Amino acid sequence: MAPGFSDIVEEARLSARALLDYGDGLFHPTVRLGVTGLSRAGKTVFITALVHGLTRGGRFPVFEPYATGRIAGVRLEPQPDDAVPRFDYENHVRALIEDRRWPNSTVDISELRLVIDYQRQNGADRTLTVDIVDYPGEWLLDLPLLHRSYEQWSAESLALSREGPRAKLAALWHAHLATLAAAAREDEQAARMAAKLFTDYLRACRDERFAMSLLPPGRFLMPGNLADTPALTFAPLDVAIDGSAPDGSLWAMMRRRYESYKAVVVRPFFRDHFARLDRQVVLVDALSAFNAGPEALHDLESALAGILDCFRIGRSTLFSNLFRPRIDRILFAATKADHLHHLSHDRLEAVLRRAVARAADRARYAGAAIDVVALSAVRATREAMVARGREKLPSITGTPAPGEVANGETFDGATEVATFPGDLPEDPEELFKGGFAGLSSAPSEKADFRFLRFRPPLLERHGDEAPALPHIRLDRALQFLIGDRLQ
Repeated sequence: MAPGFSDIVEEARLSARALLDYGDGLFHPTVRLGVTGLSRAGKTVFITALVHGLTRGGRFPVFEPYATGRIAGVRLEPQPDDAVPRFDYENHVRALIEDRRWPNSTVDISELRLVIDYQRQNGADRTLTVDIVDYPGEWLLDLPLLHRSYEQWSAESLALSREGPRAKLAALWHAHLATLAAAAREDEQAARMAAKLFTDYLRACRDERFAMSLLPPGRFLMPGNLADTPALTFAPLDVAIDGSAPDGSLWAMMRRRYESYKAVVVRPFFRDHFARLDRQVVLVDALSAFNAGPEALHDLESALAGILDCFRIGRSTLFSNLFRPRIDRILFAATKADHLHHLSHDRLEAVLRRAVARAADRARYAGAAIDVVALSAVRATREAMVARGREKLPSITGTPAPGEVANGETFDGATEVATFPGDLPEDPEELFKGGFAGLSSAPSEKADFRFLRFRPPLLERHGDEAPALPHIRLDRALQFLIGDRLQ
């Protein structure tokens, strides 16, 4: 679609904001780090563990400025954006360490400012400010809507809902859709029912049994204070892409509300937050996709490609910093690596690398740096060798959360168990093509990548303060994301 007047005005606003940010950055060097992830990927835990480790002396041997002692101190300061909620760091730390439970997921945008005092490699003392912006990945998948008409979005949504396992999940919505006449008089109750059934379909797709990732509009699943507003009361209709909606029709009503959703929800997020990011982390719960099968993996691949298409990527230059900021580093992280033995971590990375390969090639061509890592921001398990008959199997040991059930046993939250996670295939294509029999070493057992939900680890206190939380490759993530800015 050709840019309209509103797009030109939006670009002017973005350029003006970029100039302000650039001027401030001359005196206070700042990196705006976006952290996002699709459902259950662990954004809250990632940010909490990163900040706790930096401020409490965590073990980060791969994070060069920290490992070599060039970082003199790290502290929290008040965030710069007064209209954005603060990331609830202190309560999240308390939940992880004192309560040994995983903190509640965030369903809205939040922010935290971290200030790093460090010594440059030439010996000069400097300060780097890192503004961490936490936002739901579902919001990111809304950004392509800015360049799609209601008719285009309807056609794409309907086509997707008729494929694979989605078709069965969309049955009730499709049945209601068949009763609607797009050109008929606008009808509030028909619109509300269509929006409800469409939302039920999206929610069912997100269930861990199916683990689908392409689920826009994102606010339908996390409406917040927009619940029941007209901006969230619309749904796709089976209409022609190049058609024209009659005045006063249901079609015109749905189109108007779709455009309101973009104006009220999507465009402000892009302008005020997303377009200002310098670096980006995308967290991915790949294990859930493995468990749901090849359809979920292909859906994840499409979602990640859509995410990369949303970013303004490329090498930062003086001109881009002044007028059109770009994201020059993107890290894709497969989380929950502690659910696998370390022998499978490289294979976990390979699967995620395969999922982002085509989109990543375009990003590198534009001058952006892309990396993929398997990590666990908080390591909840230990590794051990467990005997099974004559075999000794590489296993993981941890404390299942209260109420977890395995082999008919319900756990109380205090008993440690050892489990054999098995091995991922050497060739990632086996997962995408559905030819992989599963992690289990016993051919008759069904693969299950979900495993048990383990509690956060019990930390041994030394004095009043708990040590930093254990992790897997969080230091590698830090080195890629901000290591170059601390030279």
